[in-house]
Amino acid sequence: MAELDPEPMASGAAQRLGAPETLGISTLDPGHKPPAMPPGRHVTIRVRMLDDTEELFDISQKASGKVLFDLVCSHMNLIEGDYFGLEFQNQQKMMVWLDHIKPIIKQLRRPKHTILRFVVKFFPPDHAQLLEELTRYLFALQIKQDVSCGRLTCNDTSAALMVSHIIQSEIGDFEESQCRSHLLNNNYIPDQMPLIDKIMEFHSKNIGQTPAESDHQLLEVARRLEMYGIRLHPAKDREGTRLSLAVSHTGVLVFQGHTKINAFNWSKVRKLSFKRKRFLIKLRPDLNSSYQDTLEFLMGSRDCCKVFWKICVEYHAFFRLFEEPKPKPKPVIFTRGSSFRFSGRTQKQVIDYVRESEFKKIPFERKHSRVQHNIRLSPLPSPRPHEVPTESGAPGEIVDSPSRRCWKESVLVSAEDPSASRTTRASPSQQRNGHGDRTGSVSRTEETRGSTRQTHPEHLSTAVVSNSPHLSASSGHSHGMVNGQKSLELCGHSPNGRQPSPLTSPLLNDAGSVRTDDEDEVRRKRFPTDRAYFIAKELLTTERTYLKDLEVVTVSFQSAVGQDEATPESLKNTVLSTFEPLHKFHTGFLREVEQRLALWEGRSNAHIKGDYQRIGDVMLKNLQGLKPLTANLHKQTEVMLELEKACRASRRLEGLCRDFELQKVCYVPLNVFILRPLHRLSHYKQILERLCKHYPATHVDFRDCRAALADVSEVAEQLQGSLSKMENFQKLLELKKDLIGVDNLVVPGREFIRLGCLSKLSGKGLQQRMFFLFNDVIVYTSRGMTATNQFKMHGQLPLHGMTIRESEDEWGVPHAFTLVGQQQSVVVAASSLTEREKWMEDIQVAIETAKTSNGPSSELLTSNLTDNKCPEDSSAEAESEDDITASHTSLERPSPHRGNTMVHVCWHRNTSVSMVDFSIAVENQLSGNLLRKFKNSNGWQKLWVVFTNFSLFFYKSHQDDYPLASLPLLGYSVTIPSESENIHKDYVFKLHFKSHVYYFRSESEYTFERWMEVIRSATVPSSGARVLNNKESHPH
Repeated sequence: MAELDPEPMASGAAQRLGAPETLGISTLDPGHKPPAMPPGRHVTIRVRMLDDTEELFDISQKASGKVLFDLVCSHMNLIEGDYFGLEFQNQQKMMVWLDHIKPIIKQLRRPKHTILRFVVKFFPPDHAQLLEELTRYLFALQIKQDVSCGRLTCNDTSAALMVSHIIQSEIGDFEESQCRSHLLNNNYIPDQMPLIDKIMEFHSKNIGQTPAESDHQLLEVARRLEMYGIRLHPAKDREGTRLSLAVSHTGVLVFQGHTKINAFNWSKVRKLSFKRKRFLIKLRPDLNSSYQDTLEFLMGSRDCCKVFWKICVEYHAFFRLFEEPKPKPKPVIFTRGSSFRFSGRTQKQVIDYVRESEFKKIPFERKHSRVQHNIRLSPLPSPRPHEVPTESGAPGEIVDSPSRRCWKESVLVSAEDPSASRTTRASPSQQRNGHGDRTGSVSRTEETRGSTRQTHPEHLSTAVVSNSPHLSASSGHSHGMVNGQKSLELCGHSPNGRQPSPLTSPLLNDAGSVRTDDEDEVRRKRFPTDRAYFIAKELLTTERTYLKDLEVVTVSFQSAVGQDEATPESLKNTVLSTFEPLHKFHTGFLREVEQRLALWEGRSNAHIKGDYQRIGDVMLKNLQGLKPLTANLHKQTEVMLELEKACRASRRLEGLCRDFELQKVCYVPLNVFILRPLHRLSHYKQILERLCKHYPATHVDFRDCRAALADVSEVAEQLQGSLSKMENFQKLLELKKDLIGVDNLVVPGREFIRLGCLSKLSGKGLQQRMFFLFNDVIVYTSRGMTATNQFKMHGQLPLHGMTIRESEDEWGVPHAFTLVGQQQSVVVAASSLTEREKWMEDIQVAIETAKTSNGPSSELLTSNLTDNKCPEDSSAEAESEDDITASHTSLERPSPHRGNTMVHVCWHRNTSVSMVDFSIAVENQLSGNLLRKFKNSNGWQKLWVVFTNFSLFFYKSHQDDYPLASLPLLGYSVTIPSESENIHKDYVFKLHFKSHVYYFRSESEYTFERWMEVIRSATVPSSGARVLNNKESHPH
């Protein structure tokens, strides 16, 4: 066997799990190759993979275990390799883990005759923490092995349910004769025959489920089982009772047979040690506990004790520590105790590393699966048929191509500079024919468009923003990422294509969209330089965007929803009577502004000057004409209430509205468009205030501007009373769509205050949770791995009687504070000191307010989920297996949900925003042309850019109906480039987040100042002190 050439087997595996020329990296930094092989005699190591294949690796005997492990991970293109390990049978016939630090020659006495098994070593509590599809596939193979050998014991229902997902992944949709034949020929569980009918029944409910989704569902069922990830180590207690010890992410467990009879949480354990055959657990003093300070278990031998002690040390370090423990200094004279330590990244480091890095995704083959239509790596499956546009021969033109069913993943996608973009180019013939076939296998990235199912931009750098974006045709549902933006990738016919970063798409890189520096200088000299002109131009650019937003309601919404028989006549009439007159009025207003700017620039009548270099008269005339439409502005409230009422009454209408929000034209939530006319008044007011401040009192335009300002202020004051209530109502409705498990979120008297990411301290360590602060209750949730992309409620803390205190020193966790309720206390940690101060101040104000106000009529939120208890509680840890079927049903065919809301951005950027931030963001909306440059690119690209909802949305021109990409700005910093960056241009600002850098050029000093101002309002959310001030100056 040793004489076999390893090359053919390595090649075959590379073909199965990834291309051999692109090494996937596990515990190495991006772009680094595995460590150099140390000199010395080489030996061939045989490794058995989870799919039962065997691979040969040629390695130096002096190499450490880590070198071999990295070679295996690289061979599979596995990024999250830290969850896995190599185990083998030592000379004592015990299964032990390959030590990463020791040389292989000291661990494998007969390497040629030893088979190492590549298996899962660390089982996380929630498979949502596994970010790569390949990782989840390997975990599914491990579960399949554990079920087959009887290690993962469960009841018949759970066993049948898991097998149904396994065969769905392997043979696809249910077909009775094929399914029965497959089960008769393949044995997945011990004593399978009596369960065949039940397995087939469950399999029939999985129609349409992709292999990636089947992996997700399999892991969802398995993680609820008591024996999930458990490896039993025989032992006895002091009385000689036969027991078994095991370790998990929560701590050390004690089993009798396959029943857990005790658990010692890591937070209760002071020290683990062993002395000869005795394994010792020293507990922290607890007055309420009947246990002794030290528990003693007798194991088979000293080696058994040491093996179990080592895996306990590694489990504790991997799940509880923030970073790899540093090695102890070697003693000079003698040693005491073992020098063993955990070597590798902790779970937190793995998650942060994958989120912050970008990797080229390598297709892989599922060995036992006949279903290969979604063979690619991406974070989460979210099937949906949609139309597929392709690139036409004309630059930047999008044409429809025949529809094709593509399985997309939802990710927050990040647009990096062109050098980092990952693209598979179409062949020249394909380009000539306008059919560049591509599809996305997106990693975590940043800017995106197309609505998503899950979620990474980011990475997100967020994008996210969360999962893979994609472009769909003009009316199709696109599921890309943050803020509902469509990715610039074109989903083509090739399932193995590569998706480029959204802002480096040919749609934005064609020659027609690039303006040279010489052309720019000529154009700038030709246009007026007066500050008043650029203020008037801001009115023009924002009015163009506003009119497009009105058309979303009057045209797109009416055609998609208004014509359906499920839409009540009263709703149709209310929408039409409210928005049609406004659309007609602003169409005329925009035409007059465009004509005036053309005269001002001298493009229409170059000899006419003076009287036409002003805008106040146009605004005064039209704002006076807007007064009769004040009644229409008051009806925005009626439209929103009528729409919500109709959606509650008709499930079909609710589905139509949800599908409409998934379309690329609806780039922000629908209710935001409904409130746009109210927000537009504040924009007019700001523009007129700037003009009045700029003009001297003697200027010909000053009087008209002041009169127009008085008119718009009068109308705005009339509407101010209802605006704050409607914004709060709109935000509650938006949050209702993001949450599952909450029935009565929108009730009279409830006010939204802040949402954001905090880490909750529990027996499992720090768990990322999304917190929502209202004026009566705090709700904490986690994001599920379902295609709905929503957040599930884990618990709630009423504000009545609550106290709050800092607890960083108490728990040793940075930026920690404790919420002490009447029935429950929760310790949470913010991502920074600033975040902690915001949360603590807002919560303290809300607690004080709750003491004096009645609050909402329904004090506590009710849940429609049976398992909404905090999973960190030990009582909730072991879920009933009988509930698994019900859980499966709820996940079976989830409704689509936009994963582009601010909640998802905060989740990926680990930050928070308040209601005051949302109100300020409403006032700071801007649009216009900008030149954009990447960090490593040379040319500048001209784009139409819209800033709203804390994000930049990118278009080719202002005439486009929908954006091509988006960039959520939470977490970004905006600065001026330094000299060392060699950006020798005027009016340039820089956006920076981690490794993502973008440069933008504006055309004047005024527009530069305005873009800096509005972007800072999104990148630097208000502090707690500012909240109170703004509630006075911004009552809405």
